[in-house]
Amino acid sequence: MNLQGTATGRLAVGAAIFAIVLSACTSSGTPAASSSAAAATPEASAPAASSAATAVPCGTVNIAQQAWAGYYADVAVVSYVLTHELGCTVVVKDIVEQIAWQGFPTGEVDAILENWGHEDLAKKYITEDKTAVDLGSQGNVGIIGWYVPKFFADAHPDILTADKDPKVLNKYADLFKTSESGDKGQLLDGDPSYVTNDEALVANLGLNFKVIYSGSEAASDKAIQTAIDQQKPILAYYWDPNWFSAKVDMVQVKLPPYTPGCDADPKKVACDYPPYALNKVVSASFAQSGSPAFTVIKNFTWTNQDQNTVAYDIAENKLSYDDAAKKWLDAHPDAWKAWLP
Repeated sequence: MNLQGTATGRLAVGAAIFAIVLSACTSSGTPAASSSAAAATPEASAPAASSAATAVPCGTVNIAQQAWAGYYADVAVVSYVLTHELGCTVVVKDIVEQIAWQGFPTGEVDAILENWGHEDLAKKYITEDKTAVDLGSQGNVGIIGWYVPKFFADAHPDILTADKDPKVLNKYADLFKTSESGDKGQLLDGDPSYVTNDEALVANLGLNFKVIYSGSEAASDKAIQTAIDQQKPILAYYWDPNWFSAKVDMVQVKLPPYTPGCDADPKKVACDYPPYALNKVVSASFAQSGSPAFTVIKNFTWTNQDQNTVAYDIAENKLSYDDAAKKWLDAHPDAWKAWLP
């Protein structure tokens, strides 16, 4: 969920690919259902008059979409600009992160807008095969970690010393038990395809916990919200940027600090997650295509707060991709105009 550290331990989930064409010629409509309950794949409404029209045809742009609301926000805003300003035909494909990289050499995927690490994939596709190109930061800084509700941290402040003594978590394992975790405390993870070292961390830190996968961002959010509403403890895998932070008050339980290389062996990880400088990756063929869409994606950058704002409108306020994107773009014209060719 950059390339400042390794993203290890993800499960490569083979999922069906769902594509929605965003064309400058389409009319406004209800978004088609996405693989996540939190949002849907966009359809473009009729284009606004372009103030940045280009003489070079844009053509078709295949953008990989992954299953969290922040990524939906990336797709919404970039797709809107490509469609309405450049007249591109945008095809959005719901593909698990690891599988998306396989689309670079085949032409199935032109761009990943938010990459969380994957140094092994970067080595293969960018360095060795040269079928992909790193386009640098997209502005977001990603943080992954374990979190508890603030009320629980306030009542049990020593849980926040796990960076020095991880086994302090065992003191509270009974409080985190669920029917699914049995006689161990539950550590709630999300979609099993997300970047996670949690099973190795539980084993290597000697914790009396069991990793339970909720299956999706929406399911994790619901579990966290329910626990907070009922004032019950929950220990959850969580990340930033994350629109849900505006609704819940969670505190990170830091683990032994990350140092370069401490996660090199996925089976031996015993350190916290690194900070992730989230980056964009495109296929080499797309980079060499001359499409003005390449320039927009290369220049695309925004902040965690920007992403959270759009994601909140999509996930919580139930705006369509187009409406959420247009709302943000109208409020930040200097930002997106700097992305144009």
